[in-house]
Amino acid sequence: MKVFRSHLLVCGGTGCHASGSIAMKKALVEELNKRSLAEEIKVVETGCNGFCAQGPIIVVYPEGIIYMNIRTEDVPELVEEHFIKGRPLERLFYKEPGKEERIPSMQEIPFFALQDLRVLRNRGLIDPENIEEYIARDGYAGMAQALTEMTSEQIVQEVLKSGLRGRGGAGFPTGLKWQFASRSPGETKYVLCNADEGDPGAFMDRSVLEADPHAVLEGMVIAAKAIGSSHGYIYCRAEYPLAIHRLNVAIGQARESGLLGKDILGTGFNFDIEIYQGAGAFVCGEETALMTSIEGKRGMPRPRPPFPAVAGLWAKPSVLNNVETLANIGQIILRGGEWYASVGTERSKGTKVFALTGDVNNVGLVEVPMGTTLGTIIYDIGGGIPGGKKFKAAQLGGPSGGCIPVQHLNASVDYEKVAELGAIMGSGGLIVMNEDKCAVDMARFFMDFCKDESCGKCTPCREGTQRMLDILTRICKGKGKEGDIELLESMATVIKDTALCGLGQTAPNPVLSTIRYFRNEYEEHIRDKKCRAAVCSALFKSPCQHTCPIGMDIPAYTALIRDNRLEDAYKVMMKTNPFPSVCGRVCDHQCQTKCRRGLLDEPVAIKFLKRFISDNAPRPQVKPVGVTRKEKIAVVGAGPAGLTCARDLALRGYAVTVFEELPTPGGMLSWGIPSYRLPRTILDKEIDDIRKLGVEIRCNTRVGRDIPWEKVNGKFDYVYLAPGAHKSQRMGVEGEDLKGVWGGVEFLRDYNGDEEGWKSGKKSLGSRVAVIGGGNSAIDAARTAMRLGAEVTILYRRLREDMPAAAEEITAAEHEGIKIEYLIAPLRIVGSEGRATGVECLRQKLGDFDNSGRKRPVAIKGSEFTLSVDTIIAAIGQTPDLSFVPAESGVKVNKWSCFDVKDDIESQTTSAKYFAGGDAVTGPSTVIKAIAAGHGAAEDIDGFIRAKNGEPAWVPPSEEQIHIPFVVDEETEECPQAHMPELEADFRRKNFVEVELGYKKDQAIKEASRCLRCDAEI
Repeated sequence: MKVFRSHLLVCGGTGCHASGSIAMKKALVEELNKRSLAEEIKVVETGCNGFCAQGPIIVVYPEGIIYMNIRTEDVPELVEEHFIKGRPLERLFYKEPGKEERIPSMQEIPFFALQDLRVLRNRGLIDPENIEEYIARDGYAGMAQALTEMTSEQIVQEVLKSGLRGRGGAGFPTGLKWQFASRSPGETKYVLCNADEGDPGAFMDRSVLEADPHAVLEGMVIAAKAIGSSHGYIYCRAEYPLAIHRLNVAIGQARESGLLGKDILGTGFNFDIEIYQGAGAFVCGEETALMTSIEGKRGMPRPRPPFPAVAGLWAKPSVLNNVETLANIGQIILRGGEWYASVGTERSKGTKVFALTGDVNNVGLVEVPMGTTLGTIIYDIGGGIPGGKKFKAAQLGGPSGGCIPVQHLNASVDYEKVAELGAIMGSGGLIVMNEDKCAVDMARFFMDFCKDESCGKCTPCREGTQRMLDILTRICKGKGKEGDIELLESMATVIKDTALCGLGQTAPNPVLSTIRYFRNEYEEHIRDKKCRAAVCSALFKSPCQHTCPIGMDIPAYTALIRDNRLEDAYKVMMKTNPFPSVCGRVCDHQCQTKCRRGLLDEPVAIKFLKRFISDNAPRPQVKPVGVTRKEKIAVVGAGPAGLTCARDLALRGYAVTVFEELPTPGGMLSWGIPSYRLPRTILDKEIDDIRKLGVEIRCNTRVGRDIPWEKVNGKFDYVYLAPGAHKSQRMGVEGEDLKGVWGGVEFLRDYNGDEEGWKSGKKSLGSRVAVIGGGNSAIDAARTAMRLGAEVTILYRRLREDMPAAAEEITAAEHEGIKIEYLIAPLRIVGSEGRATGVECLRQKLGDFDNSGRKRPVAIKGSEFTLSVDTIIAAIGQTPDLSFVPAESGVKVNKWSCFDVKDDIESQTTSAKYFAGGDAVTGPSTVIKAIAAGHGAAEDIDGFIRAKNGEPAWVPPSEEQIHIPFVVDEETEECPQAHMPELEADFRRKNFVEVELGYKKDQAIKEASRCLRCDAEI
């Protein structure tokens, strides 16, 4: 045998072929010949390597170095560096998502290292068209043992002992199926391999056939010996040309080697196989429909009994197993059933192969022990969700399966648990979906698939799937009505109970599972005409506007920037947002997460464009609005929710008085956000515009202290309670009451209320500060402390990607020199003479997933350490202070220290006179959601008053008509989002000057031109 110094194993699966591996391999061979290395280095095309997302792939042996995403143009450099100079080409190594370190070895990559290969044991290692390489890896040894040393009954018993269950979907015990067939009388019996694999997103069987076809042939021969068969069929869809080619090569080689056909291995046992190509009908994945198709008839299911083990193909006893099931058999016989049963769960033995696809970083083929948790598959092996998106659900079992949502990431993936959660194992398709997927649309997609693929033989499936699809389509188009959900559930039950075959019986599963876990999304589609994922386009004008809590017309003002009409753009913003300058600086810009431009390169910088308009547009004059209503309204709290409500009510003719406890209005905008993010002059201008309408704002007036609750109750007809959440959540650790321990909110309020005292040194944090928490308040407190001269360390109990703070704020903090320690939790505050001197901490490791999809931190015993600091700022959360509300007021406060509100009138409390909103109802939230709450409350209060008075609903005055230009570039070129200019970190860390400088005119127009105008109606 010729010896080579290196073997280059080139992935030759369909996925890599599609990525250019054929051309790359050709270039590699040519380059090796050109460099006279062909006699030293052998190139081998293997089957699917499994890591489909990274193809084309080369694995170099004996080193085990793996190169990924190789292009033809990379080949000369690769050969030069690695095979001539002996220096591996690091830029082609694998890099984990979100990390900079590159990994050279295949077995060091979590995608490979965390798998347990049995079915896929030969993947990427052998040439699938060379039987000698398969035999060298113990190929056909199990078959030889079965034919020469075992009886049919012993084979069946060994498979029964293994606990192997059918991997095609139903999970029926394989050994039991074989036992039934072996005991059925008759001289003619058939062994059938189901390689139809019609599930969307499934490619397990195809990959096995392309990488290791002999494993399937070996399993079929053993099955034939077990039941007494002499002929078998592999039913493979014609859309798998590479799999069919390699199967034909493998069958030919097996025949030539005496491993298939007459007198196999001289044992006198005869068995041969032929391939039957299916036309792609999904229903032919059902066993009786598959057999009907082989018989030359239209593929339609047959009633059972009789079952195929008694009367299957041509009414003869038949055994049908899928590709993965048969690929297990050779190793089970060779190593024993107990070896196979040593992994898995009590009732689900062995491993399972999954085609991991969808919204996951590491798309590919995964083999794990039964019982592996869903989170392990998606995050540890799959690398998590791309783009920092949140995991929403995984569709398991294809169109016959169901979705498993985020709260079940800790669920073990086995037959029993998956069924309990409303899905099925299926053949192994695992489609990951992020937060941008709509549960209703997903159910509609799978129902559409099932309807199209229904053979039409039975009425429940033929008519029922069509009727369910009609209802789902109607809901997605905004035409759903009350009772549709219940009707879907009722129809699903009927179809499951009455359809002829398993495919029809399981067709409603995606609908039932999405209703089970995402019923609120169905209700939002029907009642609110809202699709939170911004997928169902009939429900909205554009995804960004639909996602914005106040429905800002983003495409309109973006188009007006491009047209250089900033005054009109400002007017468009003011229609829905009284605080555009504020939101241009501190909004969490959820609208950008749904921007379609992000699918091409990066989302449009909607937030920055909003700021550009408010910074540069001339502001229209604000005139007082006359009081036309007799009802007097009080608003408690001058934050964004309270001021927005007051503004809207003033515009409707009400006399509104706002009571604010603090010296200036603005709530957390004024007292919780530092001026380097939101200059006070910017905020004051927008608050002054609300005053000019006629709204009275009384500061330094706490209800219940400076003005009695009873007086407010007697003087005003209706009251809107929007006090915000201005109280820091306590850590609950020893020493928390020592001097030098601040709450995040309290520290920021103190600084903002006495800037001169802090800047002059009258007040001081000391030289070392620890900030505990990972939200925006924690980052704000840390950056403020750093500007006051302290060395700041943030302690956070999870990882960076888990921090709820805005990513850009975290990055800014890092640039300014703030140190962030992850997986650290405070244990107690250490003090001396009544003052804090340090914080004792405990290191954490990540455990199971919580309901949000983040891994829970778990304490590491014995990892305690003390961080010496002068001040501790605890910013782990905020709660409203509702102590001003008397118990006898009739206004109920719940266990979360928030107001309870009604279901029918969203902002009305348990007392009809009092309404509430913002953080005092939801808990700490965002500026834009507070504004939305204010809008909603004004609508509720005015609507309640008019309904009580028997008046018609308020009709807003006619607005100025603003022409919105429609200009879209004929060709869209990839172009990243325009960078926001900022002060240099060295300069800004010494002062409170606004960090972000804003776009220049040319930047803004260029950025606005990136908008794809999703609002266009065609």
